[in-house]
Amino acid sequence: MQSIENKVVLITGGSRGIGYGIAAALMQFGARVAITSRTQAGADDAANRLNQLGKDRALGIAADVRDLKSQQQAVDLVLQKWGQLDVVVANAGLGYFASVETLTEEQWRETIDTNLTGVFFTMKASIEALKKSSGYIITIASLAGTNFFESGSAYNASKCGLVGFTQAAMLDLRKHGIKVATIMPGSVATEFNAHEPSALDGWKIQPEDIGQLVVSLLQMNPRTLPSKIEVRPSLPR
Repeated sequence: MQSIENKVVLITGGSRGIGYGIAAALMQFGARVAITSRTQAGADDAANRLNQLGKDRALGIAADVRDLKSQQQAVDLVLQKWGQLDVVVANAGLGYFASVETLTEEQWRETIDTNLTGVFFTMKASIEALKKSSGYIITIASLAGTNFFESGSAYNASKCGLVGFTQAAMLDLRKHGIKVATIMPGSVATEFNAHEPSALDGWKIQPEDIGQLVVSLLQMNPRTLPSKIEVRPSLPR
């Protein structure tokens, strides 16, 4: 079993929800974690909470996945602090849900720019550092990438594209010793889409469950690469 202790991990959109759950799970195994948020205040608040799990093992960075330069700056800050980058979790995402008839151009562009182009930028910014560490890239897609639904055109398109992009990138990068995988969760109890988690969400996957899955991926023998993982609530709603 591979050790996660002292691995350096960059998680986009890590200040809450799935990203925060992944960060907390990794820190419990001794990882050093940098989380990004669009605001420095949000990133710092989450990093301060994470540092209760391990002093000076969490770093908050303000960054926007829609901006390649911003993503490169985030990677540079991680390298300046810890001198290495071992794992990148491309988690940042959003969703607008409306009929294609009423979906606005701005909503379409923001969804694609964040959920798909943003992952491309995150990956581009981190490849050289990950070559040095024979690192790992994990993208957080969704079952919506293959299971389509009404009023989901933009979100479905972004996640379908993300699944395909990640699988192609896996084939491109494994020759450099970089592993690439995508996790496709079903319903997760988070603040996604302005929803506040409640006791009614107990049937859903919890953010810490995705964190546990990421830990398991990183602990696997390096000869093994689960490249696409679907995960659902174990019981129907």
